[in-house]
Amino acid sequence: MTDLIPHQPDGTPAVRDAATLAVLAAMEQAAEQHLDAIRPNNTKRGYANDWALWTEFHDWLAEQTGHRLALTDVTKGTLVGFVVWLDTIKLAAPTSIDRRITGVTVTARGLGAEVPKVATVAARQALKPMKNDPERMARGRGKAAAVTPEHLRQMNAAVANGLAGLRDRALWLMAFGIAGRSAEVAELRAESIVHVSQGLEVHVPAVKGRPPRDVVVSYGKNAETCPVRAWLTWRAASGVTSGPAFLPIDVWGHLGNRALSPEAVREIIARNAERVGVAVRLTGHSMRSGFITTSRKAGKREEKIRAQSGHAENSPAFWGYIREADKWTDAASEDIGL
Repeated sequence: MTDLIPHQPDGTPAVRDAATLAVLAAMEQAAEQHLDAIRPNNTKRGYANDWALWTEFHDWLAEQTGHRLALTDVTKGTLVGFVVWLDTIKLAAPTSIDRRITGVTVTARGLGAEVPKVATVAARQALKPMKNDPERMARGRGKAAAVTPEHLRQMNAAVANGLAGLRDRALWLMAFGIAGRSAEVAELRAESIVHVSQGLEVHVPAVKGRPPRDVVVSYGKNAETCPVRAWLTWRAASGVTSGPAFLPIDVWGHLGNRALSPEAVREIIARNAERVGVAVRLTGHSMRSGFITTSRKAGKREEKIRAQSGHAENSPAFWGYIREADKWTDAASEDIGL
Protein backbone atom coordinates (compact mmCIF):
# COMPACT_ATOMS: atom_id res chain seq x y z
CA MET A 1 0.00 0.00 0.00
CA THR A 2 2.97 2.34 0.37
CA ASP A 3 2.82 3.25 -3.33
CA LEU A 4 -0.67 4.63 -2.71
CA ILE A 5 0.55 7.07 -0.05
CA PRO A 6 1.71 10.33 -1.67
CA HIS A 7 4.58 12.34 -0.21
CA GLN A 8 4.48 15.91 0.98
CA PRO A 9 6.91 18.46 -0.47
CA ASP A 10 9.21 17.85 2.53
CA GLY A 11 9.34 14.12 1.74
CA THR A 12 7.13 12.86 4.54
CA PRO A 13 4.22 10.66 3.49
CA ALA A 14 0.70 12.03 3.67
CA VAL A 15 -1.63 10.14 5.95
CA ARG A 16 -4.77 8.61 4.44
CA ASP A 17 -7.39 6.66 6.29
CA ALA A 18 -8.08 2.98 5.59
CA ALA A 19 -11.32 3.69 3.73
CA THR A 20 -9.55 6.00 1.26
CA LEU A 21 -6.79 3.47 0.68
CA ALA A 22 -9.35 0.71 0.09
CA VAL A 23 -11.17 2.80 -2.53
CA LEU A 24 -7.92 3.66 -4.29
CA ALA A 25 -6.84 0.01 -4.28
CA ALA A 26 -10.20 -1.05 -5.72
CA MET A 27 -9.87 1.54 -8.47
CA GLU A 28 -6.35 0.28 -9.29
CA GLN A 29 -7.75 -3.21 -9.69
CA ALA A 30 -10.67 -1.97 -11.78
CA ALA A 31 -8.26 -0.05 -14.03
CA GLU A 32 -6.19 -3.20 -14.63
CA GLN A 33 -9.31 -5.18 -15.47
CA HIS A 34 -10.52 -2.48 -17.86
CA LEU A 35 -7.17 -2.26 -19.64
CA ASP A 36 -7.10 -6.04 -20.00
CA ALA A 37 -10.64 -6.07 -21.38
CA ILE A 38 -9.88 -3.53 -24.11
CA ARG A 39 -6.54 -5.10 -25.07
CA PRO A 40 -6.88 -6.69 -28.57
CA ASN A 41 -7.10 -10.49 -28.67
CA ASN A 42 -4.06 -10.68 -30.96
CA THR A 43 -2.04 -8.76 -28.37
CA LYS A 44 -3.23 -11.09 -25.61
CA ARG A 45 -2.26 -14.11 -27.68
CA GLY A 46 1.10 -12.54 -28.40
CA TYR A 47 1.71 -11.91 -24.69
CA ALA A 48 0.68 -15.49 -23.91
CA ASN A 49 3.21 -16.76 -26.44
CA ASP A 50 5.87 -14.44 -25.00
CA TRP A 51 5.22 -15.92 -21.56
CA ALA A 52 5.36 -19.45 -22.98
CA LEU A 53 8.81 -18.65 -24.37
CA TRP A 54 9.82 -17.13 -21.03
CA THR A 55 8.75 -20.41 -19.40
CA GLU A 56 10.75 -22.39 -21.96
CA PHE A 57 13.78 -20.19 -21.24
CA HIS A 58 13.43 -20.96 -17.52
CA ASP A 59 13.26 -24.69 -18.32
CA TRP A 60 16.49 -24.36 -20.30
CA LEU A 61 18.08 -22.28 -17.55
CA ALA A 62 17.19 -24.89 -14.92
CA GLU A 63 18.90 -27.55 -17.00
CA GLN A 64 22.03 -25.40 -17.29
CA THR A 65 22.24 -24.38 -13.62
CA GLY A 66 20.55 -27.27 -11.82
CA HIS A 67 18.29 -24.78 -10.05
CA ARG A 68 14.85 -23.51 -11.01
CA LEU A 69 13.99 -19.84 -10.62
CA ALA A 70 10.46 -18.52 -10.21
CA LEU A 71 8.93 -17.19 -13.41
CA THR A 72 8.27 -13.93 -11.61
CA ASP A 73 12.01 -13.42 -11.03
CA VAL A 74 12.31 -10.83 -13.79
CA THR A 75 15.67 -9.25 -13.06
CA LYS A 76 18.47 -7.62 -15.01
CA GLY A 77 20.25 -10.95 -15.24
CA THR A 78 17.29 -13.09 -16.27
CA LEU A 79 15.93 -10.60 -18.80
CA VAL A 80 19.31 -10.09 -20.50
CA GLY A 81 19.78 -13.87 -20.46
CA PHE A 82 16.38 -14.21 -22.14
CA VAL A 83 17.44 -11.81 -24.90
CA VAL A 84 20.66 -13.75 -25.54
CA TRP A 85 18.77 -17.08 -25.50
CA LEU A 86 16.22 -15.83 -28.03
CA ASP A 87 19.05 -14.62 -30.26
CA THR A 88 21.36 -17.63 -30.07
CA ILE A 89 19.02 -20.56 -29.41
CA LYS A 90 15.75 -19.48 -31.01
CA LEU A 91 17.38 -17.43 -33.78
CA ALA A 92 14.68 -14.80 -33.36
CA ALA A 93 14.76 -11.49 -35.20
CA PRO A 94 15.70 -8.46 -33.07
CA THR A 95 12.30 -6.86 -33.68
CA SER A 96 10.65 -10.01 -32.39
CA ILE A 97 12.91 -10.04 -29.31
CA ASP A 98 11.96 -6.43 -28.60
CA ARG A 99 8.27 -7.40 -28.53
CA ARG A 100 9.06 -10.39 -26.29
CA ILE A 101 10.63 -8.08 -23.70
CA THR A 102 7.42 -6.06 -23.57
CA GLY A 103 5.20 -9.15 -23.39
CA VAL A 104 7.15 -10.69 -20.51
CA THR A 105 7.29 -7.40 -18.62
CA VAL A 106 3.56 -6.71 -18.95
CA THR A 107 2.61 -10.27 -18.01
CA ALA A 108 4.93 -10.38 -15.00
CA ARG A 109 3.61 -7.10 -13.66
CA GLY A 110 0.07 -8.38 -14.17
CA LEU A 111 0.98 -11.32 -11.94
CA GLY A 112 2.09 -8.91 -9.23
CA ALA A 113 5.84 -9.15 -9.84
CA GLU A 114 8.06 -6.10 -9.59
CA VAL A 115 10.08 -5.57 -12.76
CA PRO A 116 12.79 -2.99 -12.07
CA LYS A 117 13.44 -0.42 -14.76
CA VAL A 118 17.14 -1.35 -14.74
CA ALA A 119 16.14 -4.81 -16.04
CA THR A 120 14.25 -3.57 -19.10
CA VAL A 121 16.90 -0.93 -19.83
CA ALA A 122 19.66 -3.56 -19.70
CA ALA A 123 17.69 -5.96 -21.91
CA ARG A 124 17.31 -3.34 -24.60
CA GLN A 125 20.97 -2.39 -24.28
CA ALA A 126 21.82 -6.03 -24.99
CA LEU A 127 19.44 -5.92 -27.95
CA LYS A 128 20.87 -2.74 -29.49
CA PRO A 129 23.90 -4.29 -31.27
CA MET A 130 21.66 -7.06 -32.61
CA LYS A 131 19.52 -4.43 -34.34
CA ASN A 132 22.68 -3.12 -36.02
CA ASP A 133 23.53 -6.55 -37.44
CA PRO A 134 22.14 -6.93 -41.00
CA GLU A 135 22.18 -10.73 -40.83
CA ARG A 136 20.15 -10.79 -37.63
CA MET A 137 17.70 -8.22 -38.99
CA ALA A 138 17.30 -10.33 -42.13
CA ARG A 139 15.72 -13.02 -39.98
CA GLY A 140 12.55 -10.98 -39.91
CA ARG A 141 12.58 -8.82 -43.03
CA GLY A 142 12.68 -8.99 -46.77
CA LYS A 143 10.72 -10.86 -49.38
CA ALA A 144 9.99 -14.42 -48.37
CA ALA A 145 11.45 -17.12 -50.59
CA ALA A 146 8.95 -19.63 -51.96
CA VAL A 147 9.35 -23.05 -50.38
CA THR A 148 9.78 -26.04 -52.69
CA PRO A 149 8.99 -29.74 -52.17
CA GLU A 150 12.74 -30.32 -51.83
CA HIS A 151 12.91 -27.80 -48.97
CA LEU A 152 10.03 -29.60 -47.28
CA ARG A 153 11.84 -32.93 -47.62
CA GLN A 154 14.94 -31.39 -46.02
CA MET A 155 12.94 -30.03 -43.10
CA ASN A 156 11.00 -33.24 -42.56
CA ALA A 157 14.12 -35.40 -42.63
CA ALA A 158 15.65 -33.44 -39.75
CA VAL A 159 12.56 -32.62 -37.70
CA ALA A 160 12.97 -32.99 -33.93
CA ASN A 161 11.75 -36.14 -32.22
CA GLY A 162 8.76 -36.17 -29.93
CA LEU A 163 5.45 -34.38 -29.84
CA ALA A 164 6.89 -30.98 -30.77
CA GLY A 165 8.41 -32.47 -33.92
CA LEU A 166 5.09 -34.01 -34.94
CA ARG A 167 3.36 -30.67 -34.40
CA ASP A 168 5.96 -28.70 -36.33
CA ARG A 169 5.86 -31.05 -39.33
CA ALA A 170 2.06 -31.03 -39.41
CA LEU A 171 2.04 -27.24 -39.06
CA TRP A 172 4.29 -26.37 -41.99
CA LEU A 173 2.80 -29.04 -44.26
CA MET A 174 -0.71 -27.82 -43.41
CA ALA A 175 0.38 -24.23 -44.08
CA PHE A 176 1.68 -25.35 -47.47
CA GLY A 177 -1.37 -27.51 -48.24
CA ILE A 178 -3.91 -24.74 -47.62
CA ALA A 179 -1.65 -21.98 -49.04
CA GLY A 180 -2.19 -20.37 -45.68
CA ARG A 181 -1.06 -17.16 -44.08
CA SER A 182 0.55 -17.54 -40.65
CA ALA A 183 -2.47 -15.90 -39.02
CA GLU A 184 -4.78 -18.38 -40.76
CA VAL A 185 -2.74 -21.37 -39.62
CA ALA A 186 -2.79 -20.03 -36.06
CA GLU A 187 -6.59 -19.75 -36.16
CA LEU A 188 -7.29 -23.22 -37.57
CA ARG A 189 -9.65 -25.35 -35.48
CA ALA A 190 -9.19 -29.09 -35.15
CA GLU A 191 -12.90 -29.80 -35.58
CA SER A 192 -12.84 -27.84 -38.85
CA ILE A 193 -10.24 -30.16 -40.37
CA VAL A 194 -12.27 -33.12 -41.54
CA HIS A 195 -10.70 -36.35 -42.77
CA VAL A 196 -12.39 -37.87 -45.83
CA SER A 197 -11.32 -40.65 -48.17
CA GLN A 198 -9.54 -38.28 -50.59
CA GLY A 199 -7.72 -36.27 -47.92
CA LEU A 200 -8.76 -33.33 -45.74
CA GLU A 201 -11.55 -30.78 -46.01
CA VAL A 202 -10.34 -27.68 -44.20
CA HIS A 203 -12.25 -24.57 -43.15
CA VAL A 204 -9.84 -21.64 -43.16
CA PRO A 205 -11.27 -18.96 -40.86
CA ALA A 206 -11.50 -15.26 -41.57
CA VAL A 207 -8.53 -13.21 -40.37
CA LYS A 208 -7.88 -9.46 -40.55
CA GLY A 209 -11.05 -8.81 -42.51
CA ARG A 210 -10.33 -11.40 -45.19
CA PRO A 211 -13.21 -13.77 -45.94
CA PRO A 212 -13.08 -17.40 -44.80
CA ARG A 213 -12.73 -20.20 -47.33
CA ASP A 214 -13.14 -23.95 -47.55
CA VAL A 215 -10.35 -25.89 -49.24
CA VAL A 216 -9.37 -29.50 -49.83
CA VAL A 217 -5.93 -30.99 -49.20
CA SER A 218 -5.19 -34.20 -51.09
CA TYR A 219 -3.00 -37.07 -49.96
CA GLY A 220 0.61 -36.64 -51.09
CA LYS A 221 2.48 -39.30 -53.02
CA ASN A 222 5.42 -39.03 -50.61
CA ALA A 223 4.42 -40.12 -47.11
CA GLU A 224 7.09 -37.91 -45.53
CA THR A 225 5.71 -34.71 -47.07
CA CYS A 226 2.02 -35.59 -47.07
CA PRO A 227 -0.02 -32.95 -45.17
CA VAL A 228 -2.85 -35.41 -44.59
CA ARG A 229 -0.70 -38.08 -42.94
CA ALA A 230 1.20 -35.44 -40.95
CA TRP A 231 -2.05 -33.99 -39.57
CA LEU A 232 -3.51 -37.38 -38.69
CA THR A 233 -0.29 -38.38 -36.91
CA TRP A 234 -0.21 -35.14 -34.90
CA ARG A 235 -3.90 -35.43 -34.04
CA ALA A 236 -3.53 -39.02 -32.81
CA ALA A 237 -0.40 -38.28 -30.77
CA SER A 238 -1.71 -35.07 -29.20
CA GLY A 239 -5.37 -36.01 -28.78
CA VAL A 240 -6.32 -32.63 -30.24
CA THR A 241 -9.77 -33.16 -31.76
CA SER A 242 -11.36 -29.79 -31.00
CA GLY A 243 -10.22 -26.27 -30.27
CA PRO A 244 -7.01 -24.81 -31.70
CA ALA A 245 -5.35 -27.16 -34.18
CA PHE A 246 -1.81 -26.28 -33.07
CA LEU A 247 -0.79 -25.71 -29.45
CA PRO A 248 2.38 -24.70 -27.62
CA ILE A 249 4.40 -27.53 -26.05
CA ASP A 250 6.81 -27.25 -23.12
CA VAL A 251 10.09 -29.13 -22.75
CA TRP A 252 8.35 -32.01 -20.97
CA GLY A 253 5.90 -32.49 -23.81
CA HIS A 254 2.95 -30.91 -22.03
CA LEU A 255 0.41 -29.22 -24.28
CA GLY A 256 -0.72 -25.66 -23.65
CA ASN A 257 -4.37 -24.73 -23.89
CA ARG A 258 -4.14 -21.67 -26.15
CA ALA A 259 -3.54 -21.42 -29.86
CA LEU A 260 -0.11 -20.56 -31.14
CA SER A 261 0.21 -16.94 -32.22
CA PRO A 262 0.88 -16.08 -35.89
CA GLU A 263 4.36 -15.02 -34.80
CA ALA A 264 4.97 -18.45 -33.27
CA VAL A 265 3.87 -20.11 -36.53
CA ARG A 266 6.38 -18.00 -38.46
CA GLU A 267 9.15 -18.75 -35.98
CA ILE A 268 8.56 -22.51 -36.09
CA ILE A 269 8.92 -22.50 -39.88
CA ALA A 270 11.92 -20.16 -39.99
CA ARG A 271 13.76 -21.82 -37.11
CA ASN A 272 13.42 -25.34 -38.51
CA ALA A 273 14.45 -24.26 -42.01
CA GLU A 274 17.53 -22.44 -40.73
CA ARG A 275 18.49 -25.31 -38.43
CA VAL A 276 18.65 -27.85 -41.27
CA GLY A 277 20.51 -25.49 -43.58
CA VAL A 278 17.85 -24.72 -46.18
CA ALA A 279 19.70 -22.60 -48.74
CA VAL A 280 17.15 -19.77 -48.75
CA ARG A 281 15.52 -17.91 -45.87
CA LEU A 282 12.05 -19.28 -45.27
CA THR A 283 9.31 -17.49 -43.35
CA GLY A 284 5.66 -18.18 -42.63
CA HIS A 285 4.69 -16.68 -45.99
CA SER A 286 7.06 -19.02 -47.82
CA MET A 287 4.52 -21.85 -47.51
CA ARG A 288 1.83 -19.76 -49.17
CA SER A 289 3.96 -18.49 -52.04
CA GLY A 290 5.55 -21.92 -52.42
CA PHE A 291 2.21 -23.65 -52.82
CA ILE A 292 1.11 -21.25 -55.55
CA THR A 293 4.31 -21.54 -57.60
CA THR A 294 4.57 -25.31 -57.13
CA SER A 295 0.93 -25.86 -58.05
CA ARG A 296 1.26 -23.67 -61.13
CA LYS A 297 4.39 -25.51 -62.31
CA ALA A 298 2.41 -28.74 -61.95
CA GLY A 299 -0.10 -27.34 -64.47
CA LYS A 300 -2.97 -26.46 -62.12
CA ARG A 301 -5.53 -23.94 -63.33
CA GLU A 302 -5.35 -20.37 -62.08
CA GLU A 303 -8.89 -20.38 -60.69
CA LYS A 304 -8.21 -23.56 -58.73
CA ILE A 305 -5.05 -22.09 -57.21
CA ARG A 306 -6.84 -18.84 -56.30
CA ALA A 307 -9.65 -20.78 -54.63
CA GLN A 308 -7.05 -22.52 -52.46
CA SER A 309 -5.12 -19.37 -51.53
CA GLY A 310 -8.08 -17.02 -51.26
CA HIS A 311 -6.59 -14.39 -53.57
CA ALA A 312 -8.89 -12.03 -55.45
CA GLU A 313 -8.97 -12.42 -59.23
CA ASN A 314 -7.14 -9.12 -59.74
CA SER A 315 -4.59 -9.60 -56.93
CA PRO A 316 -1.15 -8.26 -58.00
CA ALA A 317 0.54 -10.58 -55.50
CA PHE A 318 -1.16 -13.65 -56.98
CA TRP A 319 -0.25 -12.78 -60.56
CA GLY A 320 3.30 -12.08 -59.43
CA TYR A 321 3.54 -15.66 -58.15
CA ILE A 322 2.09 -16.95 -61.41
CA ARG A 323 4.60 -14.99 -63.49
CA GLU A 324 7.42 -16.37 -61.37
CA ALA A 325 6.18 -19.92 -61.90
CA ASP A 326 5.69 -19.41 -65.66
CA LYS A 327 8.91 -17.56 -66.52
CA TRP A 328 10.65 -20.67 -67.89
CA THR A 329 7.53 -22.07 -69.56
CA ASP A 330 7.85 -21.54 -73.31
CA ALA A 331 10.51 -18.90 -72.66
CA ALA A 332 10.89 -16.33 -75.45
CA SER A 333 14.59 -17.26 -75.76
CA GLU A 334 13.94 -21.00 -76.03
CA ASP A 335 14.45 -22.85 -79.33
CA ILE A 336 14.88 -19.74 -81.47
CA GLY A 337 17.94 -20.94 -83.30
CA LEU A 338 20.65 -19.69 -81.00
